Amino acid sequence: MRFFIRATMPVDVGNELVSDPDFGQTMKKIVEDLKPEEVYYSVEFGQRTIYFVVNVKHSHEIPSKAEPLWQALAADVDFIPVMNQKEFAKAAPSLARAVKKHGFDLE
Repeated sequence: MRFFIRATMPVDVGNELVSDPDFGQTMKKIVEDLKPEEVYYSVEFGQRTIYFVVNVKHSHEIPSKAEPLWQALAADVDFIPVMNQKEFAKAAPSLARAVKKHGFDLE
């Protein structure tokens, strides 16, 4: 299953990390371990935030993907399930069934 892993670093920790000359190597190791499809760097709620798009085949993989982010970045870590357009298209029939069974009329 595809996830966004959102890693948000406290400002004080982020300040220390970006001042560390080894920070680039630390990030390189984390990216190598996570093997993401994509990595996005952003700011969320005033904090440095990194989004990794990863595939997780089994739930027991989640701790090993989160631990480097906790240990190296002191990050708050969230796993957000996502799907691409092709995967969403596969979901359309089940969405239609769910709406038919559980939907309500807005009129």
